[in-house]
Order: sequence, then structure tokens, then C-alpha cells
Amino acid sequence: MKDAVTVGLDFGTLSVRALVVRVSDGEELGSASVPYAHGVMDAVLTTPSGEIPLPPNWALQSPRDYLDALSAVIPAALDDAGVLPDQVIGAGVDFTTCTLLPVRADGTPLCFETEFENEPHAWVKLWKHHGAQRYADRINALAAERGEDWLARYGGVVSSEWMFPKILETLEEAPAVYREAASFLDAADWMVWQLTGRQTRNSCIAGYKALWCGSYPSEEFFRALDPRLERVVSEKLPGPVLPVGTRAGEITESGAALTGLCPGTPVSVGHTDAHVAAPALKIAEPGRMMALVGTSTTMLVSSENYVPVPGVCGIVKDGILPGLWGYEAGLGCVGDAFGWFADNCLSPDLLDEARERNLPPVSLLTEKIGAMEPGECGVMALNWWNGNRNPLCDGDLSGLFVGMTLTTTPVDMFRALVEATAFGTRLIIENLRSHGVAVDEFVASGGIPRKAPSIMQIYADVLGMDVRIAGTKEGPARGSAVYAALAAGAEGGGYASLSEAAEHMGADPVKTYSPVRSRRAVYDALYRDYLTLIDCFGRGGNDVMKRLLTLKKKAKENRL
Repeated sequence: MKDAVTVGLDFGTLSVRALVVRVSDGEELGSASVPYAHGVMDAVLTTPSGEIPLPPNWALQSPRDYLDALSAVIPAALDDAGVLPDQVIGAGVDFTTCTLLPVRADGTPLCFETEFENEPHAWVKLWKHHGAQRYADRINALAAERGEDWLARYGGVVSSEWMFPKILETLEEAPAVYREAASFLDAADWMVWQLTGRQTRNSCIAGYKALWCGSYPSEEFFRALDPRLERVVSEKLPGPVLPVGTRAGEITESGAALTGLCPGTPVSVGHTDAHVAAPALKIAEPGRMMALVGTSTTMLVSSENYVPVPGVCGIVKDGILPGLWGYEAGLGCVGDAFGWFADNCLSPDLLDEARERNLPPVSLLTEKIGAMEPGECGVMALNWWNGNRNPLCDGDLSGLFVGMTLTTTPVDMFRALVEATAFGTRLIIENLRSHGVAVDEFVASGGIPRKAPSIMQIYADVLGMDVRIAGTKEGPARGSAVYAALAAGAEGGGYASLSEAAEHMGADPVKTYSPVRSRRAVYDALYRDYLTLIDCFGRGGNDVMKRLLTLKKKAKENRL
């Protein structure tokens, strides 16, 4: 079919985007984005009957927001592209992860029911929900004590963001939710279920976020963790684990009513919003790192051989590219921190200038830091506003500025915050290289790389390597569209292999930022100081961040 298209659905932290892509050549024909009505609920849970204060480090969302946004975004994207539903030969879905929800046997989220609408544990726990840190600590301690071999595939540390810490948190703090849930599953798999009427799980999210490698940890391990969890896999994780790129099913009548797509349209197995972008960027070889830079940063690279690396999110066979071991690591807070700073820390003169020039405050800050030299701001930061994902894997850590004086400006602080995210990226790359995983190329995808040249130049200077900018600003959505063509198959107007689909539908880099040699010495010195701060505040030198968090929790509990 000459004008056949696929639709890629990218469910991000704040909104869902639909991208319509021509199958023959990857041309992006149209798109639309719809925000979630309630956004991220991290201070107060808004329910049909009122508002409920949330503890620190919580982050919830509403599955109703996902459905409402989905019903609006696909028709809008098709209209923007000027194509009809019968031209769509496949749909693909990616989601933030681990974004977890408990559901009934028919897929109904427990939070939709009056009985559970005021129970925070019944709602969607977003990827950046870090309330389960102490439960992650228990899992890590037990796994280390028992010598569980799967622990090495996750850098020796299970993150509080992942499935089993969140499930254990629910069991301990809301046992009725655990008891009544027929399934806990990632939002990507739940959305595919809504479209196809079939519950599946995908190998990428299961592998990276649920400790799956052909099977989950043993019943003996879960019984030792908590006797009530002995059969958590058989009782709470139904549904086959299918390889990414395969067909999960077809759009049902109810799925068609929800989306406007035709019944019978193939739907690919769900995927995580970072890993799915690889074929969209034509990444098909080991050693080429893909970094999805947005509210957080996910960094992915493949290797021919398996080597254990501490302080990574996961090492999964076929996790990114077929036949290769996929390594995942990342930063828990990047664009989130930039947005927080722009919203809360600008001086009146900068706010006035932003209004006069009709610029978003964060865009003004990004422009101004481009005129500065390394070290000029006199400030250093730790970028842990959402905790540290890698290599410390500790959600209880927090942000820090060092070097403040009465002459420090918001622009100085913003520059330091940007540099901190670049230093964190360098730390991850050096950790991989030191353990034998090659990182020869760095390809950045997402809104920040395309819109913020000053930030990408800082990254190139700090990393000491070229930073290539992806040829699409819609890496995840386009990747989902590529996988949709694979789900359709050659017989359905798509492609028979991922490499073939990526070659036709992927995008080449559009720009390269190269490091400026004269800045290297300054950034090497600053990086050494950054490592000193990490040792002090993140590796046990001083646990003041955790003590402050404990005091904050107690004070809030007392006030409530």
C-alpha cells in the first residue's frame, strides 16, 4: 500500500503524543499531543471525592487521564496528517516505566472503584514514585545475602522505581489493594490490553524493571522476602511475556471506539519510552549510545558480550537490539530540574525580560548560559532532585548547590545545574567503559537536544566526545511507529525484520556538537570535584540528605 502509515503512541510523563509515519520512507506526516488532566500528583491525590495529601517522594497518575488523552490524540494526529483510519496498518505503544497499576481480572484499575478511590496505593505509581525505597533496600539486602545470581544483571542494586519494590510497598501499606488486585502490570501493557482485549507483558519492561530473564526470581526468594509474596508471580503477574516487535493482537471493537482506528488493526507489544527509540535513530550496532534526554535521561548501549557492571539499571539480552546485550542506565532528573528552577528561582529582572521577549523562562536561561565559560559561574550542583538513579541507585538522595555567594545569580545556578546533569552522564559512561562496555558514539534524542544548543555543547565539552542530535524530535513515538510496521509484517504492508523497518523508517542525525579542546582541562578539574561531592553526600561520607528527608517526613506527619 503506497500510502500506508503507522501510528506511534508515546505516553510521556505529562502528556501522550501520537505520530503518523509513512511506512515506505519514514516521513512524519502528522502528530498531536494531549496533556493529562491531572498531570503528576506528587503532593496531593485528586479523587472524585476530594483531595488527599501525599507523603514525600510519591508520584501518582490517573489511568482515566490516559484513556481520555488517548481518545483525543489519535483523531487529532490523523487529521493533522490528512490520512484516514483505513490507511493505518499498525499501531505501537510506549510508556514511561516502571509506571505500575493494580487492576481487576478484566483490566479495570482498582482506583476506578468507589471502594479504592481514596486509597493512594490503588492509583498509578509513576516511574518517579520513590516512596518504595525502603522496600527496595530490603530486596537488595536479601538478594545479596542469598547470593541471587540475577542481582548482577542490575548492577547489584534493584531500584525503588521498579515493579517489585512497589508491589511490596503496596502489600505492606495497603494489603487490601494487594489482595484484590488480579494483576500488577506496567502501564504500557495495560494500554495494549485496552486496545486489543488481550493481556500481555513485554520482554523489555519485564527484563529491565521486573527482574525477568526467561523467568522471574524464585518462589523461595519471594517467600524469604515475605511469606505473603511466595506466589506473587503466579497469582499477580498473569499474561505471557512476549518479545518486543511482535504482535500483541488487533484493535477490538471497544479499542476502535476508544481510538477511532479500524477494528483488526495490528498492535505491537508494549515498550518502554526510551528503548523503543533505537530503530527510529537507525541505531543497530554495539557501542552506539542512545540518550533520551527529557524530564529524566535514559542511556542505552548494546554489547556483543555480557559483562557485569555495578550501578546500572539493567543488562538484558535482546533488551535493545536483537542478539545483543542491552545496558541501561540514566539520570532520574534532568528537564524536571530545569523546569523546577525556571518556575521557582528566577529574579524579577529575568522574569521581566522573559515577558518582554515572549520567551519561556527556561528558554531564556538556556540562552544566557551559552555565553559563559566553564567555571565562570563559580557554583557546582548535584542533580539529584528525584534521587540518584545511577550509579548510586538511591531515591532518598536530594539536590545540592555548592559555592553560593551574594553575587551568585540565577543564571550561574542554572549553568551549574546543567553541568551537573552532564557530569552525571559522564559518570555513567565512564562506569560502563571501566567494566569493558564500549561507548564509541553518543546520540541524543528528545526535546532538550533539539531545542537547547547551549546545553548540548556543554555535554560535548564535559564528555569530551561528539554529541550527535537525532534526526527526529519524536524518537519514542517514531520508534513505536517502526515497531507497529514490524507488527503488521510484510504481508500487512509493513516489514519482516527490525533492521529493514529501521532502514526505511529511521532518521539520520541532523547535527553534531564537538567538544572545544580549550575547555577540557577546566571540566576535568570540575568533574573531579563532582566525584568528591558524590563520595561525600552519596556514598556514606555524610548522610545529611537522608536525615533531612526523615525530619521532613516526621514534620509532615505531625502536621497532618
